[in-house]
Amino acid sequence: MDKKNAVYERPAVVTAEEAKHLLVEGNQRFITGLPAQKNMGSARRLELKEKGQKPFAVVLTCSDSRVPPELLFDQSVGDLFVVRNAGNILEPVSLGSIEYAVDHLHIPLVVVLGHDKCGAVKAAVDGGEAPGSIGAIIKKIKPAVEKALAAGIAGDELYARVEDENIKTVVAELKESPVIKQFLAGGKVTVAGAKYYLGPGEVRFI
Repeated sequence: MDKKNAVYERPAVVTAEEAKHLLVEGNQRFITGLPAQKNMGSARRLELKEKGQKPFAVVLTCSDSRVPPELLFDQSVGDLFVVRNAGNILEPVSLGSIEYAVDHLHIPLVVVLGHDKCGAVKAAVDGGEAPGSIGAIIKKIKPAVEKALAAGIAGDELYARVEDENIKTVVAELKESPVIKQFLAGGKVTVAGAKYYLGPGEVRFI
């Protein structure tokens, strides 16, 4: 079969390093605009239905429509366990979803994926009224804002720094989960931060 038209077969993944390698490779394909040909037909869907899911990475990311994990990592159906909310924050339901993925699906890598030009971060930095439950999102991002301000960051640089600090804060919070802690101690999971840049399409691991 012509390699060009060959269907991509995902390698078996056991370690966090192997999982990260697949994400980095997939992102490179996305950047170059040369995605792999993936098996998403009826046979694959039936296989996932009958045999269950075996995703190789958890991705906690923002709900922003410009940040679709399966696309920017060039992965197929059944490959990623994705949790999304505005600002890629950690709240009880998101945490429970990630704990389930690590505990029951034995996923070796959890990625907290923020991005540049994040609207939730901008709202937290700019302040002002946050109607309805939007305030709950802003409240979770505020510690990152305070940390960046305490470091003397200002102007346009402040938004980028808060995006970075927010990613680091969520990674630290995840590591405090009793469930995640247990798997971290056993070397069975790695929690990593990463940032997606909208223009070039690049994901940079922190």
